[in-house]
Formats: sequence, structure tokens, C-alpha cells
Amino acid sequence: MALIRRQFLSRAALATSALGAPVLAHAQTARFNWKMTSAYGKGSPFYMDGPGSATDLAKRIREMSDGRLNIQVFGAGELIPAFEGFDAVRAGTVEMNHANSYFWTGKTFAAQYFTAVPFGLNFQGMNGWLYDGGGQELWNEVYAPFGMVAMPCGNTGVQMTGWFKKEIKSVADFKGLKMRIPGLAGKVYANLGVDVKVLPGGEIFPALERGVIDAAEFVGPFQDRRLGLQKAAKFYYTTGWHESSTVSELLINKAAWDKLPKDLQAIVSNAAAACNVISEGWCQKANSEAMEDLVKNQGVTARPLPDDVIKALKAETEKVLAEAVKDPLTKKVHDSYFAFKTKYDRWSEISEEAYHLKVRG
Repeated sequence: MALIRRQFLSRAALATSALGAPVLAHAQTARFNWKMTSAYGKGSPFYMDGPGSATDLAKRIREMSDGRLNIQVFGAGELIPAFEGFDAVRAGTVEMNHANSYFWTGKTFAAQYFTAVPFGLNFQGMNGWLYDGGGQELWNEVYAPFGMVAMPCGNTGVQMTGWFKKEIKSVADFKGLKMRIPGLAGKVYANLGVDVKVLPGGEIFPALERGVIDAAEFVGPFQDRRLGLQKAAKFYYTTGWHESSTVSELLINKAAWDKLPKDLQAIVSNAAAACNVISEGWCQKANSEAMEDLVKNQGVTARPLPDDVIKALKAETEKVLAEAVKDPLTKKVHDSYFAFKTKYDRWSEISEEAYHLKVRG
């Protein structure tokens, strides 16, 4: 009787194994062809071309998956307009979008915190919050009602305040100024009398050159020089108060994500994390070279904003955030972000700041 029982169990195990094997084999051989759109034009350095860009991300995923996940990348305007990625991913028209979450604050204000917060975390601090401080989980919680998940896949580091046709001497100089500026900073400027415009990257130079706008913020020296902004304005303010660390977002349709085998999900997550670090490293080299060229060879005046202007911007930022946190979900994200920042700032004072002030020389 015992022998018969052992034979039965053995055959049952073999049968179960045989049934499971095709499922496992299918999961490991199934191929997926996805589409990814971008808020930035085809060929744009950092965003669409080069180390850590959308095309680099797609290439890494294709190679790491041995072609099992192939992502076709579309620049702004090729498949959809620049700022329609959120709706396209939500509807399942495309599986992915590569942009910045602060473009979606009209959908959910909390999205702002996952790109940049004025007077907020730097690159190291932002990664600390996202990867190990609860930020990533909150990001997905914010997008859950829309049927999407997201993750960081790039970072510019500190951005520049922007280009101005006239010198900024006081807060009064903002009154009536027409400026291209997205995100929370746009709300802050608006409260100080700025006529805020949100334009895709490709539209900034002609608008600045023709006087449609008087000032513009884009990214940093390399990207700004490529657009030719130095030819339309000569005052380049460097404070970077509004975006001390600007995260690129990989936005993914949740239903499509759930259909990926676990190993392909891991490949996407790890490729995105690699691009997050690699892109920021590229920015450091590219910006240092471009800034030197702008100042030495192209007649650009680069300087920080006056102290009283920075003080006014910070005070207005606090008012904007106080209004925003009336929304419970935004408050939850806000409280997490700034609780982490408080701890990080104390550490940064005796690590990064001490290095810059005492060691670097």
C-alpha cells in the first residue's frame, strides 16, 4: 500500500511539473512590443538621445531582455503632442511615456513632488527619498487611480534659474514679465506678478527671440545653448532655486505592466535606475563645458539672483505649498518629502556642505 502511494505521488509531481513547464517556458519566451512617447523632440540630448536618454533606456531594456521587450520610442509630435503622454498612457494608447511628472499637476497636484520642489532636495537627497524613503511607493499611490505606475529614469541635477532679457535687480522686476516656466515655480512666479507660459522646448527660442516672452527657463547650460537661448537673452541667472534636482519620469500603464513577467519588470526597473544615474553624470560633464563656453566666448552674464529676490521667492513658495497641502493626498506626499528633507539636510551639513566649504578650496 505504501509503495502504491509513493508511486501515485511521484506521478502526480511529474504531471504537475509537466503542466507548469509550458507556462514557465512561455513566460520566458513571450515577446512584447511596446510604444513609448516623450514630451521632448526627437534627437534632444539627455531626453531623447545620448547616455541615460529615452532611446538609451529602450536599448538597454531590449539588450538585457534579449529582445523579449522591444520599445519603439516616439519624440514629441511624432505620435502625440508633447504634453499628452499622461492621457495616452492612461488610455492604453501607448504603454510608456518619458517626461517629467510636474507636467501633470493639472491631473493631480501631488505629481509635482516627484520631479522637483522649489528649495527642495538635491540629486543625492531625491534619490534617497525615492529609493529608500518611501517616495517611490507614494508615487505609485498617487497614480493608482489613473491605472499607472512610474519610476525615476533620469535627473538633470541643479537647473539654472533661466534667461532674462533685462537684469533682475529686485522683486519689482518680475511684475508683468512674460516667462516660460513649468511646475510649482510657475505658480510662485505668477503670485509675484509674472505672466507664466508653459511651452515645449522647441518653441522657447522663437518665443524669446520675437519677444512673445521676456524670459525663459529650460534646463542648464548645455541644453540651453543647444536651443540658442543665449542669442535671445544675455542675463543668465544661476541660482537654481526652483529645480535643485529634476527627475525624469518613466510612466507606465499598470495593466500592461502587470502582464510583463517578473524578470522583465526587473529589467525595466534596473534599466531605469541605471539611466537615472548615468544621465546625471552626463549632465555634469556637458554643463561644465557649456557654461565655460557661454561666459568666455558668447558674452553671457552669469550670476545668482539678488538675496532679497531669493528671500521673496522662498516666502512665496511656502505660501503656494501651504495652499497645496489642503488636498489630503498632496499633504501625505508633502509631509513625507519634507520629513525626509529635514533629516537629509542635517546630514548634508556635515557631509556635502562641509566638503564644499572646507575641503574643495
